[in-house]
Amino acid sequence: MRVEVDVLVVGLGPAGGAAALAAAQAGLRVAAVECRKEIGVPVQCAEFIPLPLARYAMHEGMLQQRIQGMTSHLPSGGMEKSDFPGLMIDRAAFDQALAQQAGQNGARLYLNSRLAGLDDAGSSAVVLTPQGEILFDYRLLVAADGPHSFVARSLGLPRLETVHTRQYSVPLPEVAENTEIWLSPDYPGGYAWLFPKGRVANLGLGVDKRFAADPKVALDALHRKLVVEGRAGEDILHRTGGAIPVGGLRQNLVEGNVLFAGDAAGLTHPITGAGIAAAVVSGELAGQAAVAWLMGREDNALMNFENIIRDQFSASLERALVRRAGLGKYWGTPAASEDRVQRRGWVAFPEYYEEP
Repeated sequence: MRVEVDVLVVGLGPAGGAAALAAAQAGLRVAAVECRKEIGVPVQCAEFIPLPLARYAMHEGMLQQRIQGMTSHLPSGGMEKSDFPGLMIDRAAFDQALAQQAGQNGARLYLNSRLAGLDDAGSSAVVLTPQGEILFDYRLLVAADGPHSFVARSLGLPRLETVHTRQYSVPLPEVAENTEIWLSPDYPGGYAWLFPKGRVANLGLGVDKRFAADPKVALDALHRKLVVEGRAGEDILHRTGGAIPVGGLRQNLVEGNVLFAGDAAGLTHPITGAGIAAAVVSGELAGQAAVAWLMGREDNALMNFENIIRDQFSASLERALVRRAGLGKYWGTPAASEDRVQRRGWVAFPEYYEEP
């Protein structure tokens, strides 16, 4: 079957959902392809969003808990509390709500469907769906298909640098108001976290596999420590994991009539791994750029999309890349156990924002 669309969105995470919604609201013919049977499942995320995204978290059952601050644990055993307000959400419900709104505005959603081939010169894509193969002829494509983007590979673009994460959902003996972060040589290239959601928490860590062979060992050790301290239950209610891009923005966010958004664009913060807010913003901007370009309102809409993204995110990402490179010099050495090294590489400390 052959289908003509104005915009083909690949991936229905927050970037793809936001892009599909923005384009569909303007009346464009939108198709969105998602490889999962159920959008957002399994969740591969700590599920924290900053307060500016609160308007996206008002659907019933989505908001799980309000967060007041962050407690950062240093290698010496010292800790420091800081204001870090935000919301804990049901991430699957968050992604599903965006996609549902896109569908309600006319976007056609194809779940359990996989992009199998891309002819960028001919602006066509082969998608395998449960009902059979569909050849989409598109005018513009939004690549929102994550750090291992099939679209990027099909265009011959380099892979993004990633860290590997593992996460457990564990019971909490009491409700907590703060997130917790552990900075340690045991988590090279990353850190460990506990994000509370009422009487359960997302307990996880990210590591660079060049320095750590098995993140499960480190996560199990942290879990046991918290159990002994009476701060977490023994049960593991759910397990997940995945890759997070940490190398900064792609060289180009626009390749012909292809726009990259969210993790596929490399917008995830190289230090914290935070990416939901950037995904939603970049997805909305991609959808809006598609509207402006395809409707003839703005000839430079695609390059303006790239410029806006870079203006908004480059300074933060570039600082994070510098700090990440600085930490990288110490992994595997005794200096990785020094508080001064870790403080300079974490966003909660003033040293992170000092010039070299």
